[in-house]
Amino acid sequence: MQLEREVEQEYRPRMLASLQSKVDQVAAESRALVPVCPCCGRPMVYHDTRRVSWQAHWGHLQAFPSRYRCSPCKQQRRPLLELLGVEPGRICGSLARRLGLLAAVAPYELAARLAQLFLGVTISAMGVWRVAQRLGQAAASYSDALSQYHADSRSVGASVEDAPPAVILGVDGCTLGMQIRSHRRRRVGTEPLPALPPIEQGHFREVKTGVVLLPSERVETSPGRRSVVRRFLVTCLGEADEIFRRLYAQVRELGWVGPHTVVVIVGDGAEWIWKRTPMFVHRCEILDFWHALEHAWAFAHLRYGEDTAQADRWVHRIAEDLRTGKVQAVIAGLKRLRPKTGELRESLQSLISYYSENAERMRYDEYLRLGYGIGSGAVESAHKQVVHARLRQAGMRWSEAGARRLLALRLLLLNGDWALLDRLRMVSLA
Repeated sequence: MQLEREVEQEYRPRMLASLQSKVDQVAAESRALVPVCPCCGRPMVYHDTRRVSWQAHWGHLQAFPSRYRCSPCKQQRRPLLELLGVEPGRICGSLARRLGLLAAVAPYELAARLAQLFLGVTISAMGVWRVAQRLGQAAASYSDALSQYHADSRSVGASVEDAPPAVILGVDGCTLGMQIRSHRRRRVGTEPLPALPPIEQGHFREVKTGVVLLPSERVETSPGRRSVVRRFLVTCLGEADEIFRRLYAQVRELGWVGPHTVVVIVGDGAEWIWKRTPMFVHRCEILDFWHALEHAWAFAHLRYGEDTAQADRWVHRIAEDLRTGKVQAVIAGLKRLRPKTGELRESLQSLISYYSENAERMRYDEYLRLGYGIGSGAVESAHKQVVHARLRQAGMRWSEAGARRLLALRLLLLNGDWALLDRLRMVSLA
């Protein structure tokens, strides 16, 4: 272990010098570049050359980029920095991406400690936060642009020549604790920062998550237990329309929605889900089997008492009948019951109404035969990995911008698209 550290310390200055040499070479090759104004399109005028530096993995790098200006449009550009993809005085390059990765999986303070242990870089939790915000904004902007692109009827998706006969979409929502302040606190002069406002009970936003997978890639790992070989995740904060736009963009980007593809939507019965499924012409709507049973359990506990053998037997009979496609027989049997109390009658009527409204989504024997599955376990698992594991730890409260940016980073990581950040320019934030 000690030998490895000694070698790392010995070669770190050499790697920094080699990287500086590469930067100097790029600078020499780009001196003749004269940028054009992004507003008017005319060549910009040389203004000055100043030394700038930025932090990379092995230390600080420097360069002398030329700055060009367009006075009428009040625009300025530094071609060398744009070519290198760096910002003066900021953490850039692979170091920023690695710090962003740590921030995506661990709280900022822990990520700062991990940076010291794994990368040999000393950085504060606030420094990690700043990197995560800049990278997260770049990732969020990319996701927004992709969604808007595919929402345009003139857009071109991936080839659908090999589109599958069916694709499964799971949709659900979970709550996220939010900060109640509308803007960040700022120090005035030498006065201390004002106290944070109290967190009101129930101040939450809903994070909506969607999962895209193929029926053929659900494999049985053990008797009665299935696992997903491959899946793709999307998420958004709050907007029901937006989660469906992102699901649509994802299946088009994958080339999984052809003219004859059946889009299978699995949901828990929430009205906001079924109101938006008509955007898919060839679709199959499935009410999650376990959510259907939860309503039966609620009535059984009220009728027979909780943790009773009678309640267990009654619900198990309901489950067997539903699994074999006898939903109408189940509804008819429920209508024959004669509860003796008003509370039982109200609970029974609620159960009958729920099953009647969703009867067309409860043909579970048919769904099992086609290999679609009948549960929303995939999207429930996605919630835990995308949201719970990082954003719902003890005491965490999020600003809307901070939550959106971190969710965007976690999606890149969980979808196996982290390398995409190498092609995205880090966003400068005030």
